[in-house]
Amino acid sequence: MSKILITSALPYVNGVPHLGHLVGCLLPSDVYARYNRMLGNEVLYICGTDEHGTPSEVGAAKEGMDISEYCTKYHNRHKEAYQAFNLSFDFFGRTSSPQNEELTHHIFELLDKNGYIEEKSIKQIFSIDDNRFLPDRYVTGTCPHCGYDKARGDQCENCTRVLDPTELINPRSTISGSSNLEVRETRHLFLNLPKLEKRLSEWVRSKEPFWPDVAYSIAQKWLKEGLQERCITRDLKWGFSVNKPGYEDKVFYVWFDAPIGYIGITKQWADEKPAERDWKSWWLDAKDVRYVEFMGKDNVPFHAITFPATLLGTGENWTFVDYLKGMSFLTYEGGKFSKSEKRGVFAEDAVKEFPADYWRYWLMANAPEGSDSAFGFDLFAAVVNKDLNGVLGNFVSRVLKMTSSKIGAEVPAGGEQTATEKELIALLQTKVSDYFKYMNEMEFRKALNELRGIWVEGNNYISAAEPWTVIKTDPERAAAILRTCINLIRIFAILSAPIMPATAESMLARLGLKMSDIPSLKDFNVAEEIEAVKPGQPFTVGEALFERITPEKVEELKQKYGSGK
Repeated sequence: MSKILITSALPYVNGVPHLGHLVGCLLPSDVYARYNRMLGNEVLYICGTDEHGTPSEVGAAKEGMDISEYCTKYHNRHKEAYQAFNLSFDFFGRTSSPQNEELTHHIFELLDKNGYIEEKSIKQIFSIDDNRFLPDRYVTGTCPHCGYDKARGDQCENCTRVLDPTELINPRSTISGSSNLEVRETRHLFLNLPKLEKRLSEWVRSKEPFWPDVAYSIAQKWLKEGLQERCITRDLKWGFSVNKPGYEDKVFYVWFDAPIGYIGITKQWADEKPAERDWKSWWLDAKDVRYVEFMGKDNVPFHAITFPATLLGTGENWTFVDYLKGMSFLTYEGGKFSKSEKRGVFAEDAVKEFPADYWRYWLMANAPEGSDSAFGFDLFAAVVNKDLNGVLGNFVSRVLKMTSSKIGAEVPAGGEQTATEKELIALLQTKVSDYFKYMNEMEFRKALNELRGIWVEGNNYISAAEPWTVIKTDPERAAAILRTCINLIRIFAILSAPIMPATAESMLARLGLKMSDIPSLKDFNVAEEIEAVKPGQPFTVGEALFERITPEKVEELKQKYGSGK
């Protein structure tokens, strides 16, 4: 058994996640966590809300709320949305926790002691109308690199370049919209990345055979351009205090304390039941831990460069990421998701339209791994109708209804396997092995293609075997065919469980089984599994697993959630 540490990028607490956020980090990490648990590995799956920085201050001001209360409100909304999507975090915490503050101060002290912190006076944008400095996200403007006119002061989400607010063209205040700005000097603390560049570069190069291109290429791009000192303090009120004399009026930059939040949230989890849980065995001087991170490509620079450099600079033996699964973006109906413009499907609304598994399957089958993917309701309906309703759902209903009406509501006895079943077993074993291979490699689109292929083989088998015809002349043979098909339902449920947990439970329940009855996926043997449900086991037919999405419903959804054009 292996220890697998899994973290999903921490969503900003302000606002509600949309489908792009889900497929960009949250859902793939959940699928991988569920899969590893089913392999019998010891999994710790950590996430939480990222609560410091300008997004929280701006959001709270807009709603006229105290920042702490605002963060609590949206933390709970995030938590409820993820529960509705069946995300199986071992703990969903908060970066504003006392545990994270303690660790942030500890790590900063070590960096300062080891000579990796510098004090510098910098020029920063000051808003005359707002009467305050405007750090990073308090400033928007045109990106000097790609011309995107809604670039933030810390990063352009269009080209992913990390920015300084003073670089923006035609900058304006995020608070008031004022362009009455000037540049003034202010003193801040910097992480000296150039001092760590050689060690960091060697570490990144060691990941070349393993990391996906999206992550590795972004990390190398940063290193080739040469690392710059990175400011880690801000002129804000909301955040962790800076534990250094002379900087009492500033707080740590959100991108300094947020990645440390993975550790802080784990400590928060461990502190709830200290007798049972130990955060250090996962993060500090840890042994036999494989650490996997999931995130969108815009977050890769901070996780492939800044956060590892931060840990390197402490001199302590922290757990470093082994595999960084960087994802590209999901677009919506030809445009971008926008809550303010009421365009796009957000997590809270998605589960009101269809059960979570409809979305989970579509998103993983179309995961933006090598390049961006596009969501559209026509495509969504086509995949649900064809794969879920037409292939998987149809097989389950067809088999159980036929067996119930022709023989009875118990797994039929009689008959033996023939060459046809042995050929099916061999074919499925190959596909199952490929499915596991792609799941292990986190190639999710390929994995789901194999999963769908496994379902298709079940349909091919029953269509070729024709138990409805055979039963007229050879009831024993028909019983063997239908018994094989019922066992295929169990196999399909097991293999589908990481992606569609609720559907898998429903399929198993029809056979009188629970997920707890399922053995480890390790050494999964189709020849054994296809005989696991024995003759005489009662079953129920149940309702259809999936409903078809009609053209009328598609048009209704397009109107309701905006075209994105």
